[in-house]
Amino acid sequence: MEEALKAEMDAAGCPFLNANKTNEDPVSYWEYINVDSLLSLQRPKTDVPDEQIFIMYHQINELLFKMILHEMDQISAAEQISTTDFIMRLGRISRYFNVLSESFTIMGDGMEKQQYLDFRTSLSPASGFQSAQYRMIEIGSTELINLIDYRYRATIDRDTPYEHAFEHMYWQAAGKNYETGIKSLMLSEFEKKYKLELLCFMEERNLTNLYAKFNSLPEDVKSDPELVKAMRHYDYTVNVEWVMAHLNTAAKYLDSGEETIEATGGSDWKKYMHPSYQRRIFFPELWSKEELENWGQATRL
Repeated sequence: MEEALKAEMDAAGCPFLNANKTNEDPVSYWEYINVDSLLSLQRPKTDVPDEQIFIMYHQINELLFKMILHEMDQISAAEQISTTDFIMRLGRISRYFNVLSESFTIMGDGMEKQQYLDFRTSLSPASGFQSAQYRMIEIGSTELINLIDYRYRATIDRDTPYEHAFEHMYWQAAGKNYETGIKSLMLSEFEKKYKLELLCFMEERNLTNLYAKFNSLPEDVKSDPELVKAMRHYDYTVNVEWVMAHLNTAAKYLDSGEETIEATGGSDWKKYMHPSYQRRIFFPELWSKEELENWGQATRL
């Protein structure tokens, strides 16, 4: 009788019964998450124990970057997005970056300085600079002009070819001699791997980046205090708090007060990484003149 009842309920499309159907082969946690594969992805270059921490930390960063890009995709793909959804997704993105900022304590306190100095020389020219996902986050956040090295912004407009804009992105300064045009190995290897992909992404997000989507909203929506607050919070979290957390952690390992050690990619990290030098601001129209002039200083939201 029970089997007959189940068959009748199944035929009637009983949602509760169907929801509890299982495949012939049950799904396990370790298979679903691919735990074995995940835990096999750490391949140190040395036998220094803390190199494992360094690798896993950056792998976690890349997973968080992917989560951020996922949320940005939802905003960019929406033909019309409500204020509520925009704020909600910006909040998610900012929380991911909050995790990234706070996680630098893992790097600052989670490795022995001497162990780091022992294995770091084997990493050259690898650098966090070479994270393509992070570059995509920047490109997907704002108009390209806001990512151009401020010294060359006057030479860029909407008719500028993407490749020319790419050659003048602010981060080129970390590995390019503008007088000779010669690029560091770090930068040339990065471009060999990702330049075409990033150029395509620039074109794809030209009109659908976060700033463009915000500016496409009706004026009364754009002035919503909660939306403006969410936009500013994201901008400051990424371009000041996260950058400064990175800079301060690097200083703990690379700056003894008497000697500054060069970054693995060869850049002048103390100068290059500071937000007041980069002048990277995703949403400049949402900041006052005073705030823009003091960008990257001690002011907090």
